[in-house]
Amino acid sequence: MNERGFVITIDRQYGSGGRIIGKKLSEELGIPFYDQEILKMASEESAVGEQFFRLNDEKAGNNLIYRAIGGLKSSLQEPSVEEGITSPENLFRFQAEIIRKVADESPCIIMGRCADYVLDAEAKEQLVRLFVYADIPTCIRRVMEVDGVDAREALKRVNRISKERRDYYKYYTGKDWEDMANYDLPINTTRLELDEAVTLIKDYIKIRGYEL
Repeated sequence: MNERGFVITIDRQYGSGGRIIGKKLSEELGIPFYDQEILKMASEESAVGEQFFRLNDEKAGNNLIYRAIGGLKSSLQEPSVEEGITSPENLFRFQAEIIRKVADESPCIIMGRCADYVLDAEAKEQLVRLFVYADIPTCIRRVMEVDGVDAREALKRVNRISKERRDYYKYYTGKDWEDMANYDLPINTTRLELDEAVTLIKDYIKIRGYEL
């Protein structure tokens, strides 16, 4: 795929297989995949230690106004390089800058971090927004397989991390993370193998008129 400016964003429940799907899709389409790479790039661009970005990665901050109504447009302002440079809100703005930058450079896949919201606010036309989810038993099974933990610990991780992502999305966008109206293609992987989900996405991309 060589359509300049084409971007796929993937939001995902923990244990749904969304990250694995993103990696496989990246390999099959021959386009870059960005997940935690965003943190490293934001750190290098801002000269703020990468540990600050990791500590706040996909977690809501503590600003009461943000918690009440969501960050909305203030989340998309230019980041400060002076006062409050390491605040969660400012770190988000640095990441948003990187998301816009990589999206402009070449076709790519971006995992989470409200990339769908950041790019939609730019009125990006060549944008495909995915949400990957599954039922709880399926998420537990996949977490047990990938993380090597028992069922009790897997359930804790599914609940905790999905809640963090839900709160994070609301905090910075003012929207509900699991509102499927936010996405172009929600994918339930409960009864799909992850390779089948990749095929489904590729078929959808073709229906949208893009050449693979």
